[in-house]
Amino acid sequence: MDEAYWLAVHAMRLRIADLLESLSPAEWDAESLCPGWRVRDVAGHLGQVPTLRLWDMVAAAPKARFNPHRINTLLAVRAGSREPGDIVATLRAHAADRRTAAGLDVRNGLFDAVVHSQDIALPLGRDFPVPPEYSRRGLQRVWDMGWPFRARRRLAGLTLRATDTDWRAGAGPEVSGPALALLLLLTGRTAAAAPALHGPS
Repeated sequence: MDEAYWLAVHAMRLRIADLLESLSPAEWDAESLCPGWRVRDVAGHLGQVPTLRLWDMVAAAPKARFNPHRINTLLAVRAGSREPGDIVATLRAHAADRRTAAGLDVRNGLFDAVVHSQDIALPLGRDFPVPPEYSRRGLQRVWDMGWPFRARRRLAGLTLRATDTDWRAGAGPEVSGPALALLLLLTGRTAAAAPALHGPS
């Protein structure tokens, strides 16, 4: 990944840490946009990504019935059960890290941070703007990657066009809007994305 990518990841992690420090205890325990994940679980996940080891996932696999989604959820809830100050400190301490566990992909780090920032902010009524270039890079990665979002297949028959940056994909009737809203759509946050998008529902 290029230097601009890692600078964006670093900046997003630090800004999310700033947001987390402003939350009340009730907000930490509120439901996020991720089904079954509290805000604290999303925060714990973000702090854990740069430090995760393959062994952590292997150890969690039996309890999660070897399902990748359940493994991710189990690890997120475990990391999110720590004290808020510890979670924020971990996120800050590893904000500049450029690694993750074997079997995962550092190319996912930026869109992961962008999308999870909204998973935290939107249900709490917080505004958390993201530079369109960050979202554009996330869009291309999610569009290309297939599993787990399978965006190209789910949204087949549509043209997707960002109105605030140079990104376009697909073919068919056009759905347009800010890159951040399109990224939420591609990652399955359809209800959260819909108010900012124009085109077929």
